[in-house]
Amino acid sequence: MNITLIISLIFVGLGAASCKGEIIDDHSAKTKAITLSIEEAIKEHSEELMSIPGVVGVGQGLCDNNPCIKVYIIKRTPELEKEIPGLLEGYEVSIEITGEIRAHPDN
Repeated sequence: MNITLIISLIFVGLGAASCKGEIIDDHSAKTKAITLSIEEAIKEHSEELMSIPGVVGVGQGLCDNNPCIKVYIIKRTPELEKEIPGLLEGYEVSIEITGEIRAHPDN
């Protein structure tokens, strides 16, 4: 074996050893990261989400029977996809296209 291969194998082994016991599935990661109620998480992040151009609403919903944060947008764009996080405070963020939301005048 050449010296480069031996050194590479040592680093790979050290990297694997340092990760031992830290591998968790997505569901566990989401569960462990939750420190706020979903209502608190929405209250905490609503203003920053609503400040993103194209976002017209934020609310609570269900994603695969789990509580999630719904972000309502006018239309899907690559910019919005980049700006809206997939996870906030351990809760999945779901993007829904609603178009513009306007208040109806009172009768």
